[in-house]
Amino acid sequence: MSEPAVPLGVPRQTDILSVFARGAGGVQSALVPMAAVFFGSGSSTASFGIALTIGAVIVGLMTLVAFVQWQRLTFTVGEQDIRVESGVLSRAARSVPYERIQDVSLEQALIPRLFGLVSVKFETGSAGKDELALAYLSEAEGEALRELVRAQKDDSEAPLSVEPGEGEIDQTAKAQPGEQLFAMGPKRLFTFGLFEFSLAVFAVLAGLAQYADSFIGIELWDADLWMEWLAGPGEYVSQLGPMAQVISVAAGLVSFFVVGSVTGLVRTFTRDWGFVLDRTAKGFRRRRGLFTRTDVVMPAHRVQALQIGTRMIRRRFGWHGLKFVSLAQDAGGSSHDVAPFAKLDELRPIVRAAGFAMPEDTLDWQRSSRAYRNVGMWIDALIPALIGIVILGLAAFSGIEEIDGRWGFALIPFAFALFLAVRQAFLWRYARNAIDETQVYRRTGWLAPSTAVANRVKLQSAEISQGPIARWRGYATLHLGLAGGAFAIAGLPLDRAHELRRAVLDSISAKDFSELT
Repeated sequence: MSEPAVPLGVPRQTDILSVFARGAGGVQSALVPMAAVFFGSGSSTASFGIALTIGAVIVGLMTLVAFVQWQRLTFTVGEQDIRVESGVLSRAARSVPYERIQDVSLEQALIPRLFGLVSVKFETGSAGKDELALAYLSEAEGEALRELVRAQKDDSEAPLSVEPGEGEIDQTAKAQPGEQLFAMGPKRLFTFGLFEFSLAVFAVLAGLAQYADSFIGIELWDADLWMEWLAGPGEYVSQLGPMAQVISVAAGLVSFFVVGSVTGLVRTFTRDWGFVLDRTAKGFRRRRGLFTRTDVVMPAHRVQALQIGTRMIRRRFGWHGLKFVSLAQDAGGSSHDVAPFAKLDELRPIVRAAGFAMPEDTLDWQRSSRAYRNVGMWIDALIPALIGIVILGLAAFSGIEEIDGRWGFALIPFAFALFLAVRQAFLWRYARNAIDETQVYRRTGWLAPSTAVANRVKLQSAEISQGPIARWRGYATLHLGLAGGAFAIAGLPLDRAHELRRAVLDSISAKDFSELT
């Protein structure tokens, strides 16, 4: 079935079904006032009827507002830009040129998905401050609009064709269009969810507890109430033998672990269900989501850097994650997840398809300055050490007979200061940087190491910065400009910082950056 044609220069409205989708979404907004009326007025049959009436009024008003807004919103797909006019009492007109649009993504929340609708989001690389979205269009119309916008940009986005070894992208190493690079099935998602242990459910329950006194007439933060509740079970537990008490504690810990694991599983399945990453003629296409389904295409030549990371426990099992750094970003302003839970061998084809190379241990990895390490140790330990000194001073002024007791208390901040200093010295050993003919590398972390890789050609600037202490101690921070993120290497010896900046600037000047976009 062919996609519907998108007429140019003709003002149009979004799909009429968007009115009903927004009205149905009003049910969620009506739940809280309905519950408040029902429980607050005695939970009787009459209360139930009043609550339903209030809910129906809220949903009806939201549907009416949605209809008026839908009627007053039009969008026009022109030859040079997309124009949107909206507003009921006051009108607003906005135009976004195609050259400013970094990506076009399709998103389907649960309710619009039931109506066969999508939200079309035009990402301009402004970190959410200047984005444009059309909600909602039919699935076919949304896909057609996305393809039309990309077609308008094709002339200026032709892929590079250069010889490898010049700091450029080697196109011959890329995957063929239409190839599936990565996917996560239910089994992988289950494993992923177990590593995403989360206690967010307890935060939600704590928030709901704030309203418990209104709904059930109980003040959960009353200490006397809890002492009364626990008196019976506490007395029972105290009468048990040591083995039974140990078993009770173990059961509580197991329950705690189960709740955290289930929370992680639910969050992982809802966010990453059906996760698929394909290599298409337009770039990388990623689809994921159970209730809210997203369909994002990332142009390959706009991937400026990579982030390869892991966490403390999953690292022991060989699991890593890969993100693309580009102008367009995922919800929340983070870089695009392209393989959030994968083995290193699974990451290599994706990295090659983006025109990058995986970091190798054979690189000339170098650490930051020892002076930077020493300054960091002193700065980290300064505040707790000052607290310890203040405690000792107060003990001295209080009288000699009290010094011995307060001296032990003062050891706590001093011990913490020593811990922070040792920690800084230890982490310094694992913070390294490297450079080769095509890429710049930064590696940090011990328990949860993270590696950032930037293409030298795609960097926009290279700046050396020094504060007063850095100038005194002879080290600097190298800031490498990325349009979609930050790439900084801190604490470099001054000669090393100048060496890296010179190499990066040579790569940038050797290629016109406008040819990459």
